[in-house]
Amino acid sequence: MYRIVLLALLMLSSSMAQGKAGDASYGTLSYDDFERPMTCRPCHTNFYYQWDQSMMSIAYTHHWDEIEYFKLAVPHADMEPEVAGVKAGCNGCHTPMAFRAGDTPPPRPEENSRANESVFCDVCHTITGFEGDVPFNFNFYSSPGRVKYGPKPNVNSPYHTSQYNELFTQAEFCGGCHNEKSPYGIWVKSTHLEWLEGPYPAQNVTCQTCHMPKAEGVSALMGKKGMVAQHLFHGAHDDGKLRSVIEMRMEPNAREVEPGDRVTFSLQLFNAKTGHKFPTGSAEERVVWVHVEAVDADGKTYPIPVDKKGFEGEEYTIASEVLAYQDMGIPLNEPDFKGVRREMIPLGDRVYRMPYLNPDGEMTIMQWYTADLGVDYRLGPRETKVETYTWQVPDEVAPGKLTVKAEMYYRKLPVAVAQYLGVPEEESRAVFINDAATWIEIFD
Repeated sequence: MYRIVLLALLMLSSSMAQGKAGDASYGTLSYDDFERPMTCRPCHTNFYYQWDQSMMSIAYTHHWDEIEYFKLAVPHADMEPEVAGVKAGCNGCHTPMAFRAGDTPPPRPEENSRANESVFCDVCHTITGFEGDVPFNFNFYSSPGRVKYGPKPNVNSPYHTSQYNELFTQAEFCGGCHNEKSPYGIWVKSTHLEWLEGPYPAQNVTCQTCHMPKAEGVSALMGKKGMVAQHLFHGAHDDGKLRSVIEMRMEPNAREVEPGDRVTFSLQLFNAKTGHKFPTGSAEERVVWVHVEAVDADGKTYPIPVDKKGFEGEEYTIASEVLAYQDMGIPLNEPDFKGVRREMIPLGDRVYRMPYLNPDGEMTIMQWYTADLGVDYRLGPRETKVETYTWQVPDEVAPGKLTVKAEMYYRKLPVAVAQYLGVPEEESRAVFINDAATWIEIFD
């Protein structure tokens, strides 16, 4: 009987230590339960400054996230019961400490509250596990205190207790925030799930492999030298990470042509680097496209639109002047809002995206309002797509060598959305990814 009671007490103690996860964790802790990032800096100096330069450190204060939350999410949550949970829920990942402190909405970034600490050391290193079988919607257990969890066993610290947690070595650790379901039950972030469906789990290549690469060093100033995971967290906001993520090659179906002839150029695009789809994450915001143009011997340029393939939903994957994102008018209190241009890129360019659709079937930029998904025309890990560009050579093309070049670009946010909401230009600038070129000879 004594053993049964003792076992029950131990189980109860363990359950209490786990705390609550997801929506149930709202308001269960306080800001004071978490140690400030600066507390970790004296011993983990390099990690601190790596984190300080990453998106993790500004997940709440980043200009677009602030605008999206306060201009769109908060007013929309106040207007529609179906999405009311996003007013607090956005913070479950963007400033988990504020969510678990029940602070909704948190003070604006300019007020310099502790919500500004965003996703920091003590948020991650006090995670003990996650609820259920799939990590998503911040369903992780948090146990702030003197015990800090990590990926290495037998670590001693003069300041805190260190405990090994296998979860820190697994991709599932990241899924708690990099998988997300909308209030309508649609996966609006599925980066971990995309990885899970790809070739890399079988090779033990995880999120940490690429986003926290290991190098020789020390975890703390007094630590032993070894292979240490760098706290870089570099991704879509890092030009170096984006550069050459897609490999490109191009060739014609004829080398010598005359004006009036039709020639077809084939472009191969290979996702060589990402362990998930490209683009991923908040895919409703991302714009990836390829522009192709010919340059004749006299330097005159001719844009070449992509050939249509005829698949369902292809209209979302070819740049046009169509308007979209009309539902921004709801939280902006503009009932007659006509929308803004879906893309501001050359007409006929191929776009790699997955449109998010609201309950009325309209394309939305507000992921929490996603009730359905359109065609998924993104590049999966190690996937190769082939595009063709059929061009009738104009009569006025100069004789000689004609070069055809394909260039891929990436934007984190559509230009028209950024301009309408007053988002700094940095968020919608075009980032060069890669290019490919081929040539033909024009004869009179």
